[in-house]
Amino acid sequence: MLDVTRLRVLDAVARLGSFTEAARELHYSQPTVSHHLARLEAETGAQLLQRAGRRIRLTPAGELLATRAAEIIGRIDAAGSELAAHVGLTSSRVRVAGFASVIGSLIPRATAILAARHPGLQLSLTNTQPPEAIELLRAGKIDVAIIFRYGDTDPEPGDIRLHHLLDDPLYVLSTQPHQTLAALRDATWIAGCDRCRAHLVALCADAGFEPAIGYNSDNVVVMQALVAAGLGVTTSPGLALRAHRIEGIEATEIPGAGQRIYAATYGDPPDPPATAALLAALAEAVPPGRSAATHQGQGQPAIPSATPK
Repeated sequence: MLDVTRLRVLDAVARLGSFTEAARELHYSQPTVSHHLARLEAETGAQLLQRAGRRIRLTPAGELLATRAAEIIGRIDAAGSELAAHVGLTSSRVRVAGFASVIGSLIPRATAILAARHPGLQLSLTNTQPPEAIELLRAGKIDVAIIFRYGDTDPEPGDIRLHHLLDDPLYVLSTQPHQTLAALRDATWIAGCDRCRAHLVALCADAGFEPAIGYNSDNVVVMQALVAAGLGVTTSPGLALRAHRIEGIEATEIPGAGQRIYAATYGDPPDPPATAALLAALAEAVPPGRSAATHQGQGQPAIPSATPK
């Protein structure tokens, strides 16, 4: 049977690329790290590392085991958090990952609600895009992933449950009011993350043209600054506009093109108490004028939304 401590050492070395850094993170001496890895190679009968002077790299067998080690350790850590949560919410933690616009709007309100109800519950936050958040969730490194989907987004894996929070309208941003996609066919476009970029290209194709993308950025502040300077046009979800809006930018809603925003959890219900408490806080934190619900799966009706001010 593989030793969990040695798997933790392999995981640390794989992530950090150094015996010294792994020893520092794990509070071990460097000889102890070397000993654990030597024992792990003896237990598996496989060479896991290649050494060249001070540099090391994983063999194919080492990469395979390191990937599995990260998943195993994540699930063990998650089990520890869940067990602590069952003892009580006064000293447990919940880990969440989300994308920029929810971190700037929804999550701060949810965190305040959570702190008022459960003062001892610690929340840790990771800023990342939906595909990476789902990977962290499946590896047990977070408890909740806040993600967005478009109508043409591929479904999440079957072990992921989606809790519907709200539907967020999508807007085209320019320096002129009431601009449609078709009217901007000759404009320079600013594209976001891969998921948003693919959706933008599909929307423009439906409008009869291919967008000329001159800039790429995931940062809503940068995207709006480029628009305000007259360098291009872009699309933006409503939550991003609520979190940040530069004066002089005009936002025109694109009918039927919005994002559906979900809190994703792993595995079968019920969710651990700390996770359930965060889900409840997120639902309550949905901005006024929006509709919130918990839903497993797809197919929700469209939710009316107010134009951000």
